Amino acid sequence: MDAQAREGPRGRALRDAAENVFQELQEHFQALTATLNLRMEEMGNRIEDLQKNVNDLMVQAGIETSANEQMT
Repeated sequence: MDAQAREGPRGRALRDAAENVFQELQEHFQALTATLNLRMEEMGNRIEDLQKNVNDLMVQAGIETSANEQMT
């Protein structure tokens, strides 16, 4: 006789409840992971934009030459 056959109604109910809680936690974790990945991607894009803007300002201020001027 296996463990499930010996398990009474309370044991099955407890196991089912635990499985449901685990499934909900897993779904919440996956949603959180997706949200964090999206926000990190957005942050990376903002950092790249900021870096470009700083470089453009440095060129305008004469501190640094532009990439086009360096290549010619």
